[in-house]
Amino acid sequence: MAKLPGRYEDFRAEFPAISRAYDEFASLTAKAGPLSEKTVQLVKLGMAIAAGLEGAVHSHTRRALEAGATNDEVRHVGLLAATTVGFPCMIAGLTWIDDVTGGGLGGRRKAESKVKK
Repeated sequence: MAKLPGRYEDFRAEFPAISRAYDEFASLTAKAGPLSEKTVQLVKLGMAIAAGLEGAVHSHTRRALEAGATNDEVRHVGLLAATTVGFPCMIAGLTWIDDVTGGGLGGRRKAESKVKK
């Protein structure tokens, strides 16, 4: 698993009982239905994009990949946002997905800037 954000780790250290309860609640909701872990994470990714939650998009992108999703599947979730929550949300979502995957135009721009130096 990727390194978690420092603020999140600090919260977990300061409030371990709340963190454990939240983890248990998340686990129970994920297991309450027939969806696979990969599908659960892709759905949660879509909800995070729609809500404009950058940290959650990062988290659920990582989790979806860990659950077996491909970069193309994760980016497809981002593209689907366009007709549901709008073009700006889609662009933001793809940007945040690319922060994790290094893919898309962001990844190409990073690679190009390294070549130009």
